[in-house]
Amino acid sequence: MVPGTAAYLDVETTGLSPNLAEIVEVGIAVFDFDWLTGTILGVRFTYSRLRQPSRPIPATATRIHGITNQMVQGCAIDASEVRGVLDGCAFVAAHNAPFDMGFAVRLWPWMARWSWVCSMRQVDWHRHGFQSRRLHVLAQAHGIQPDQRHRALADCLTGVELLSRQSPDRQPYLAELLEHLPKQVARPFG
Repeated sequence: MVPGTAAYLDVETTGLSPNLAEIVEVGIAVFDFDWLTGTILGVRFTYSRLRQPSRPIPATATRIHGITNQMVQGCAIDASEVRGVLDGCAFVAAHNAPFDMGFAVRLWPWMARWSWVCSMRQVDWHRHGFQSRRLHVLAQAHGIQPDQRHRALADCLTGVELLSRQSPDRQPYLAELLEHLPKQVARPFG
């Protein structure tokens, strides 16, 4: 076994465009895994914070994630806390990583230094027999019942649990995702 640590990150936002909308919640699940097999060994730490955006949260966004203006009143996310949570992580995973990364890097430009992988696009769900790549549809198909839908930390924990499950090829889905990491990601073996 060659142990590693990574993070699964999810954001909830005021809209769909990282250039116009803002983060209202971030969730991170830091997990340990085996580089050789892709086996997830467990969640080490979780982090979840709300954030008050510069403008009120649109009702359309609240209908999706359930986060209200009252819930975020006076809330902020400490960038140094987020950085501390990610320290020591080899990479960041997300379901629809371009979306989450776009928002995260806009708020915290230093987040661009991490390698990001996408559990929605970089696992071949169609080849594995699934018609949808949506997180909650995949979770349900694997018998995973999340505590909440469209809340950042709940989606992170669902994503980690999904990646820990075995594909029809009898390997954890994380193993397939690891194949998409750029070569420059520091690995503890050759």
